[in-house]
Amino acid sequence: MLRQAGIVVFALLCAVGAQAAIVTYQFNDAQKEERFQRLSAELRCLVCQNQSLADSNAELAQDLRRELYHLIQDDATDQEIIEFMVSRYGDFVLYRPPVKTTTVLLWIGPILLAIVALVVLLRVIRRGGGGSGGGATELSAAEQQRLQKLLKGERGGERG
Repeated sequence: MLRQAGIVVFALLCAVGAQAAIVTYQFNDAQKEERFQRLSAELRCLVCQNQSLADSNAELAQDLRRELYHLIQDDATDQEIIEFMVSRYGDFVLYRPPVKTTTVLLWIGPILLAIVALVVLLRVIRRGGGGSGGGATELSAAEQQRLQKLLKGERGGERG
């Protein structure tokens, strides 16, 4: 009896989770549906940051998809939709922000970082590895004698 009740509860919980997962939008025009898919892939989820609106399940992404749907249904152009989203959420909502003074570091930053890494790598190579295990140093006569004593002492300790 208890086992059957557990199965019923588990089935109900699975059904509730499946109900909440998918929201679909109905379009009367295939071109509008294609625009919705394309724009939702081009716009970034502001919560997830590494996902587009199409990929994210965050509540804000769902709200933005709903807003996008209504704008497309109201026959707003792609440019009007993008301007609306940028005016509301800033350039961060775009996966490919425009090159301007506030976003120039986003575009040039990776190139500068690669150049700095290359310069550091070349300097390390020219110095011969930076001194850690690079070249052997000569031992003085006293150091060589001490080394021999230590080596003989270790061998003697292993035998006895």
